[in-house]
Amino acid sequence: MKSLIWKDLYNIGHNTWSMLFMLVVFVFILVPQNGPISYIITSGVLCGMMVITTFAFDDHAKWTKYAMIMPLTRKDIVRSKFIVLFIFSIIGVVSGTILGVAGGAIFKKINLTSMNDWMGLLVAAGMGLVISYFFGCMIIPLLFKYGAEKARALSLVAFVVPVLIFLGIYYLLLMAGIVLDDTMVLIVISISPVVVLLWALLMYKVSYGIFRRQEF
Repeated sequence: MKSLIWKDLYNIGHNTWSMLFMLVVFVFILVPQNGPISYIITSGVLCGMMVITTFAFDDHAKWTKYAMIMPLTRKDIVRSKFIVLFIFSIIGVVSGTILGVAGGAIFKKINLTSMNDWMGLLVAAGMGLVISYFFGCMIIPLLFKYGAEKARALSLVAFVVPVLIFLGIYYLLLMAGIVLDDTMVLIVISISPVVVLLWALLMYKVSYGIFRRQEF
């Protein structure tokens, strides 16, 4: 399975400079207005979405048909995509943290000597990883089902629907007089990795079920 992961990392390497350029541009768009925290989360999501590009490369080269005659299992192929997504998400969060700190210092949005600011950045990095992986896991089954081109359009729906659901729950809580205080936010942050892990396992089973039934 390592070869599958290296294949995707090698293929995506050709887009490294364009992605880096995009991340630098977003520093000047997001950091002056919203600070480095939103930028870190955005960077994680943007880099996580590069998993779509790996499917596009596979579709263009008709690689999956070739893979079926190799000593690879379908589980290996599905697992590798989830691992690659996790690697991309980590790269996005790390890059976003580095560039976000630099941009925050330039635009005076953070105090480099403040421990609270650094703790906020670390929390943002963790949440960026969780959010990026959550949404990426949602898109992978669509990619296996419909391919990269059709899934690109559907991925927008996959992003918007959960966001609307979360916002709806948030406003319902506000209407009910329930305020999310620091304790509740800390609880949500603490359990979010477990929730995303369970979500990833579910999406893996869905993706494998889709891929297993496909004929090549």
